[in-house]
Order: sequence, then structure tokens, then C-alpha cells
Amino acid sequence: MRHSVLIIEDEPRIARWLKVRFEQVGYRAEVAHDGRTGLTLARAGRPDLIVLDLMLPGLDGMQVCRILRRESAVPIIMLTARGTHADRIAGLDCGADDYVVKPFDADEVVARAKAVLRRVGDTVQRVLTLGGITIDETTRRVTVEGRTIELSSAQFALLAAFMRHPHQVLSRERLIGLAFGEDFDAYERAVDNHILRLRKQLGVAGRQPIQTVYGAGYRFVPEQA
Repeated sequence: MRHSVLIIEDEPRIARWLKVRFEQVGYRAEVAHDGRTGLTLARAGRPDLIVLDLMLPGLDGMQVCRILRRESAVPIIMLTARGTHADRIAGLDCGADDYVVKPFDADEVVARAKAVLRRVGDTVQRVLTLGGITIDETTRRVTVEGRTIELSSAQFALLAAFMRHPHQVLSRERLIGLAFGEDFDAYERAVDNHILRLRKQLGVAGRQPIQTVYGAGYRFVPEQA
């Protein structure tokens, strides 16, 4: 079964270029040129991956990303002409799983898409339960004290890594390797932002299972969940 990708990009040349390249390597590709149309197509077509431009007419990429993230865990790669560290972190913090800075090579976007989909698809098919938190790696469903929560694919990968290594102090570098693979190019600050959002979802009645170990990284203590 071929993967499907939705490209939401307002520059026709770039959108067409990406669509052709994705189709050349076997994807089914669809294009939207504004945020509202992209949101409609994402809801109707349920693509396996979304490539989302930051600067869009109508709803911008940040708004589209936040809306999609409330509704699904579809992997999102953000395209941005803004290359500053703060802008990249903002894109990841709104729920994107990866980003590519313009100008870029289409093959780079395809390679990152393959990496994101591999991380989503290669999880071991099992259910893990610790401290009131349950994750189903087949359905990608997460519950906390019986309450279903929605996570991005990056946040899901981090939580799965924590739950497979409870009570261990994990450095940011180690977390990146466990959750995304050793070859994943990510800022450590981006991991911090994903964990911040994950903590907000996991915290119950003031109890927080993800502890910061200053100078060393993070530790998952399920008894506190």
C-alpha cells in the first residue's frame, strides 16, 4: 500500500516540484495552496503525512498545525523560510514532527518524510502500562487514568521511549536516539519543547511522571503518574 502525502504550499512551483518528486518515489500526493483548503483535504483524505508551509494565505501554517494536532497524530513536516532557532522551535512546539528550511532540495524533504513514517510504522506492536498511563503502539492510543489524550507522533515516540526505560536517567541525546533513531537531526531544545507539551498532557492532580535531572536529562518515574 502506497503512502499518501498532502502538500500544503502556496507557491505553485514549489508545490508542483514536491508533488512530482513524491510521486516519482511511489507516494500518492495531493496539493493545497492555502490553509483552509489544506485543512479540509487533511480531514477528508486522512493522509499518512502532511508537508506544511509556514507562511500561507488565510490560515497560516502554525494555525493549521495546531488545529490538526488537536484532531489527529498525523505526522507533519513544516516548511519555513525562517531559519532562526526560535522560529524552528516555534514550529516544533505547535506540534510539527520535523522542519525543513527554505531553500531546500526536494530529496531532503522526501528523505525526512521517509524517516518520520519509519518512526511511526516501526514501533513494536504492543501495549505498555505504567503508573496509570497506557500506550497502544498498534493503534497509537494513549490514556492517562482512563482519559484518552492526543499526542503528536514525536510526543508519542518520546513517551514510548520513557515507558520502555522507567527510572533511568536519559540524556537528551539518548532520548533522541531511543525515540527517533541515531541519525535524526534535531535540536536538543526541540526535545525540551516536546517534553514540555508531553508533561502538560500527562500531569494529573499535580503529579508528574517526567522528572528533570538537572545537568543530566530526564527520568520517567511512573509511580508518580
